[in-house]
Amino acid sequence: MSDDSIIDLQNLAVFQKNILILSNVTFSIKKGEFVYLVGKTGTGKSSLLKTLYAELPVVDGLAHVAGFDLASIRQKEIPYLRRKLGIVFQDFQLLTDRTVNDNLHFVMRSTGWEDKHKMEFQSQEVLQKVGLGTKGFKMPHQLSGGEQQRVSIARAMVNDPEIILADEPTGNLDPETSEGIMKLLFDISKTGCAVLMATHNYSLFRKFPSRTLKCEDGRIDTSEYIFY
Repeated sequence: MSDDSIIDLQNLAVFQKNILILSNVTFSIKKGEFVYLVGKTGTGKSSLLKTLYAELPVVDGLAHVAGFDLASIRQKEIPYLRRKLGIVFQDFQLLTDRTVNDNLHFVMRSTGWEDKHKMEFQSQEVLQKVGLGTKGFKMPHQLSGGEQQRVSIARAMVNDPEIILADEPTGNLDPETSEGIMKLLFDISKTGCAVLMATHNYSLFRKFPSRTLKCEDGRIDTSEYIFY
């Protein structure tokens, strides 16, 4: 993997329960790059993301992510890989029985944070970055959908990741709110954290053109589509 690549895949096959989903996947993503992963529902976008964060194993091909060789990664190493990744889901996946701050602290404790003062400082820092600096005491149900997704992005940022994997992050949001989330993700990429965003919302590309990978017919087309 080159020094400036955070993801490097060579002839990767993506399997889900012994079913081949994608074959001959070859591409790399550099630090600070924003890349779309597009395709219709069921074409393998989510399966590829799950492979990148080691929920699905690599059984054929080469895959290097954030310095880890996914073909030979051990189970005990996976938490260390995930500390270098931020994952954002379509349905937010916030813990509904605790505050925004406690949602962030839960992730921090599970990834090895122990100092409460450092946790408080870091959680406030990432909430400020996503425009929710005064919302840490709120419960998820007290927030709008857009605010909940911003909390999800803040949660993804607590470990200062090298890449954010976003799976349909605007899928449950209205167009205006979606635009705000896109601006936030692009701003994050400008700080040096790469973003790979799976989506089938083609309307976003006109306002936020960027390099695009397309899932189709069991393969990924790596042509650089730029939408205007």
